[in-house]
Amino acid sequence: MLSLSCFAEETSQTKNYSVGLGMGAMYSGIGANIALVSKNDFKYISAGCTRYDSTNGAECGFGVGWVTADLFDFETNNHGFGIYATMLGKERFATFENHQYSFYENNYYGAGVSYTYFVNGIDQSGVTFGISIHATNAENDGRFGSFFQIGYQF
Repeated sequence: MLSLSCFAEETSQTKNYSVGLGMGAMYSGIGANIALVSKNDFKYISAGCTRYDSTNGAECGFGVGWVTADLFDFETNNHGFGIYATMLGKERFATFENHQYSFYENNYYGAGVSYTYFVNGIDQSGVTFGISIHATNAENDGRFGSFFQIGYQF
């Protein structure tokens, strides 16, 4: 009986997943993520929206990323440095050929680096905030961008 209660206590303290809500790179804009978590590591997939307007609607997509808290020799696991890739939006184009306009849209993506501060540590529930920069494959919307980040990991 004692061994079962010790096992249950240990399992509840070594949570290996996290679900989060927020805005920024870890949330693909404004959205959510689900992550595999260890003491110094955070691997996630995210879904969110980067833009909304009444004419074109929402521009939403998915992303993936990895954040590590042991890149530098900090005494805590609050500071996370990461990489990510995500869909950032859609570009709309119009061409004129043979006396006719043609309209099309193209999704564009970004890949970047991030810094995230985990208020309670990378492996604990709590508030996150940070900043990231990314490069894109966009033709008209700019080749570089950034996200400010704020969220909560459960």
